[in-house]
Amino acid sequence: MRRYETIYILRPTLGEEEINKVIESTNTVLTEGDGDMIAIDKWGLRKLAYLIKKESNGYYVFCDYGTDPANVTEMERKFRIDDAVMKYMTLKVADTIDAEGITAACGEYEAAKVAAAELAEQEEETDSDKKEDSTEKKPEAKPEAKPEAKPEVKAEAKEESATEKSGE
Repeated sequence: MRRYETIYILRPTLGEEEINKVIESTNTVLTEGDGDMIAIDKWGLRKLAYLIKKESNGYYVFCDYGTDPANVTEMERKFRIDDAVMKYMTLKVADTIDAEGITAACGEYEAAKVAAAELAEQEEETDSDKKEDSTEKKPEAKPEAKPEAKPEVKAEAKEESATEKSGE
């Protein structure tokens, strides 16, 4: 058994039920035999960098799993046939993985997810504190200073300097 990661992009026009159906059928193919899912993460609807099959948005799904190479081949075959899947990419992360490795990877994924949630919560708290500080300490509005008026150069002075230069 090998460890893989797959990201696939579904059409944005699909409903939640259709998205779950595609995810479930993919998981069924990957877990045949000895296969195990480590993580499934729905990234949601995102804007694409370029048009794919005339769509500017796509629904992203990330899968981390351990399975046999034949199951990956079957999943990709189904992706090519299914019109709901616009694009996909599969990466082999490790040549071998056993049940203990899958369990450890699941634990690492859950720990990373919890740490990310805590970090996001801390950032929200600091952002809200900064907003409160900025609303409390608004500087008083100072009256705008008018620009100083520049003295006008007299036309006579310009004419005198021009005649002096021509006379020399």
